[in-house]
Amino acid sequence: MVQAIWNEEIIAESSDTVIVEGNHYFPASAVKPDFLQASEHHTHCPWKGDASYYHLRVKGKTNENAAWYYKDPFPKARHIEGRIAFWKGVTVREKPDSP
Repeated sequence: MVQAIWNEEIIAESSDTVIVEGNHYFPASAVKPDFLQASEHHTHCPWKGDASYYHLRVKGKTNENAAWYYKDPFPKARHIEGRIAFWKGVTVREKPDSP
């Protein structure tokens, strides 16, 4: 079981993450939607496609563009479609009581 934690809150938790370039991509259904706020920020990856971002909003604090996803990834990255990854101070770790 892997968790994404920011500002002392569990943002996401899943035993079904996909690791790409060192980042855990969580199923969107494993991410708590109350913590996500749409962002206008976008970036482009030559092999994954165009990334869209979310701000994280937790306990009155905002971490801008701290989560990203590929709505329509290129063919080589189809395995991360419908998944969200984190950065910018978000801790991604094995759940402490996981075997």
